Amino acid sequence: MKFESSYLQRVYDGLESRNAEQKEFLQAVAEVLESLEPVVAANPELERWGIIERIVEPERIIQFRVSWVDDNGKVQVNRGYRVQFNSAIGPYKGGLRLHPSVNLSVIKFLGFEQIFKNSLTTLPIGGGKGGSDFDPKGKSDMEIMRFCQAFMTELEKHIGADTDVPAGDIGVGGREIGFMYGQYKRLRNEFTGVLTGKGLTYGGSLARTEATGYGLCYYTQEALKSLRNTDFNGKTVAVSGAGNVAIYAIQKAYQLGGKPVTCSDSTGWIYDPEGIDVDLLKEVKEVKRARLTEYAAARPSAEYHEKKNGEHGVWSVKCDIALPCATQNELDENDAKMLIDNGVLAVCEGANMPSTPAAIEALKKAGVLFGPAKAANAGGVATSALEMSQNSERLHWTFEEVDEKLQHIMTGIVHNSLDAAAKYGLDGDLVAGANIAGFEKVADAMIAQGVAY
Repeated sequence: MKFESSYLQRVYDGLESRNAEQKEFLQAVAEVLESLEPVVAANPELERWGIIERIVEPERIIQFRVSWVDDNGKVQVNRGYRVQFNSAIGPYKGGLRLHPSVNLSVIKFLGFEQIFKNSLTTLPIGGGKGGSDFDPKGKSDMEIMRFCQAFMTELEKHIGADTDVPAGDIGVGGREIGFMYGQYKRLRNEFTGVLTGKGLTYGGSLARTEATGYGLCYYTQEALKSLRNTDFNGKTVAVSGAGNVAIYAIQKAYQLGGKPVTCSDSTGWIYDPEGIDVDLLKEVKEVKRARLTEYAAARPSAEYHEKKNGEHGVWSVKCDIALPCATQNELDENDAKMLIDNGVLAVCEGANMPSTPAAIEALKKAGVLFGPAKAANAGGVATSALEMSQNSERLHWTFEEVDEKLQHIMTGIVHNSLDAAAKYGLDGDLVAGANIAGFEKVADAMIAQGVAY
C-alpha cells in the first residue's frame, strides 16, 4: 500500500511488518488511512500526538481457551477473543462473532472498523469486538448453552456496563446472548446492562432485532435522496445473506417501496421474481434455522441456485440497489462489474467489509453510489447504545420511539459524512466522508486526554 503522506506510510509499513499475516485487519486499516491523507496533511498535530500510531493499535487484546462438554460427554476446546480497541469516546462496544472463520485478524479488523462506526452514531461508545472459532451450526441448545457459559466465565473478568459492553454478531442471536447474560449475572451477582441484544423480558430494547437492516435502508434512502434525487420506490433490490441483517433489510426495503428479489446463505441463493416472501424467510431462518432449500420448496416462484465457486450469485440478477448483508469480501471486482453492466444505482453495505477494495474502486469509478459498512450498517450498534441508555435509566421505550431515533441517527450519518468529505474537497464521497467524520471525533478526544493510554 502506497500513501502520499510519509507519516501514514511509516505507520502502515510498521503495522504491516508486525502483522503480516493479518490480511483482513491490514485491508481495513489501509482503507481508512487512504481516506485520511488530506486530514493528516491539514493537521500536523496528529503526527505530533502520535494519533495514527495509537489508533491502529488496540488498547488491549484478550485471547483465551474455551473448554466445554458436548452432548456425548466429550471435552471440546475453542479459542476466544476480545479486542478492546479504543475507549477515547466511551466504553468499548462491539459484537461477539461465533464462526469457524474467526481468528485474531478478523476480530481486529472488526474492532478497528467499530471505532469509526461507533463514532459516526454520535453516541458515547468506543470500539471493540470479540468472538470465537466455535461453530453453532448443528449444535444442540444444551451444547450452545454450555459453550456460552464457558465463554462468559472468562470474558466476564474483562467487561462491564461502564467498561466494555458486547453484543451479538454472526452466530450470536437472542439465544446466545441470553445464555451469556445468565452466566454473567450468576458470576457477578448483579443485574446490569453489560450485554445488548438482550430479550425484552430482561432489559432488551424494542427494534434492536430490526435495527441493522432497518438502519441500512434508512441510510440508503437518505443517500439516494441527497446524491441522486431518488429513493427506494419502484426499485428492484438484490440482497445477499439470510440472517438478521438481510431479513430486516428486505422487510424495510418493501416498506420504502422497493422490491427485494434475492437472498442467500452459505450453501446457495434464491431469486424470487415475485419478491422475497419475508414471513416465509423468517419461518425458515429464524424458527426452523433451516437452509434456503426449504424456502424454495415452499415458494413456487422461487429459483434456488446451489453455491458454486466463481459464480456471481445474487449479483448476477439485474437490480437498481444492491445490499450485501452476508460476510466480508463477498462482493469482488467481477461482481461489481456485473452490477454496473446491469445498471445498478447504489450499493450499500449491510455486512462488515463485504466489498473488496477492487470492487469499491470499480463501483465508485462507474459513478455508482457506494455506502460503506461503517456508516451504512451502524444502525445495529446505534440501537445497542440506545438499549444501554434505557438500561441505565431503568426505562423501556416504545418501538416507535427507538425506530424514530434510529432513523434520525442514520440520516445524520449520511449528512455528517457528506459534510466531512466536502470539508476536504471530496464532495459526494461517502467512503472518505465516513472515515473522516468518524476519525476526527476520536482523534480530538485522544488529543484532549493526552497520552496516558
